[in-house]
Amino acid sequence: MNFIYISPNFPERYFQFVKELRARGMNVLCIGDTPYTALLPELKESATEYYWLPTLSDYEAVLNACRFFEKKYGKIDYLESNNEWWLTQDARLRKDLGITTGLLPEDMNAIKAKSAMKQAFSRAGVKTMRYVLVDGPKDLEKAKKFVEEVGYPVFVKPDVGVGASDSYSIKTEERLLEFLSKELPETYIMEEYIDGSIVSFDGCCDSNSNVVFCCTDHFPVAVAITVNENLDNFYWNTPFELPMQDVDPVAFEKAGRAVVKSFGIKKRLFHIEFFVLKSDRPGLAKKGEFIALECNMRCPGGNTPDLMNYANSVSLHAIYADVIAYDENRQAMNLEKYYAFAVSRKDCMKYAHSHEDICNLFKSQLMVSGRYPHGISEVMGDQYYYGKFKTYEEGLKFQSYVQEYLS
Repeated sequence: MNFIYISPNFPERYFQFVKELRARGMNVLCIGDTPYTALLPELKESATEYYWLPTLSDYEAVLNACRFFEKKYGKIDYLESNNEWWLTQDARLRKDLGITTGLLPEDMNAIKAKSAMKQAFSRAGVKTMRYVLVDGPKDLEKAKKFVEEVGYPVFVKPDVGVGASDSYSIKTEERLLEFLSKELPETYIMEEYIDGSIVSFDGCCDSNSNVVFCCTDHFPVAVAITVNENLDNFYWNTPFELPMQDVDPVAFEKAGRAVVKSFGIKKRLFHIEFFVLKSDRPGLAKKGEFIALECNMRCPGGNTPDLMNYANSVSLHAIYADVIAYDENRQAMNLEKYYAFAVSRKDCMKYAHSHEDICNLFKSQLMVSGRYPHGISEVMGDQYYYGKFKTYEEGLKFQSYVQEYLS
């Protein structure tokens, strides 16, 4: 079986996907923009072959690299990056190469356009935020009417977009007039503002859209707020076997599984975000209830797959490789579970405790620490610490200590 893996070098820890696929007898044919000499040894050892390109944004060059592998190794069975940035290009490559085991260009609108996602959420019986689409001055009256219905603030972001850097709230009519005073660079979605925290449903499904592994990530502060207000970032992973402080785990898992079925994805990792309301929202939901935010049909970004591994005592990378190779999860799922916390710090801030202090105090719980790469540090922070704990309260003490500011 031939599997082309796009960008196995970013995030750096993605070499584990390559390693697990290769361990199941696949030819893992990698295409990346990091010179071979700079690759991690683990990636060099795991890849059947590595094809370097100066940039992965040159579509014809990437397609030619794929055709090189096809000529050398035969028909390509799978092509994937597990990376939000390349999902659309992955789909185009599959179509041009005749690969039928993944998303194709005609599938992309349903999983990339936030307005289209709402249809799949609704089919699954999950509530979504009210919205309108706007392009510029011609939509001002439509936007005003929408605000009359839901009130200020409203939240705007590209209908099709990656990340949170171009997402923000509009709190006054003056700001609304300014926002729609000229043609927008692309279609934006304008949604009612929700006072809530984000909890995601993360995992992997088989060829029948059945979830074979799932867990939750909890984000007390929305990524958009973290970016726009330059805040420290932290979040944690909770297995469904452990108590949750912010959402009903039985109802949440049931909804998450129904959403995956509704989207109809096959043999894919997923990261599906929900808002848990901190207060009643008349006409929508009550405090403590959850509503759908958006789907991401790939694993959560950065090193979050490792956080999932620490919390669940499994390997998401191995589960994914099992699904690709055998269409089932063959990993032991009855091992001890933990609350795994990811806590980061920014170079521009002054903190009360040193790196050495953290490592010494939490030496039995700290799993890994390091630096986020430049491409994601704006969102995630610069220095990260991942720890696992038997109780939620222990995790919060870890977070508080790591992020305590110098007085």
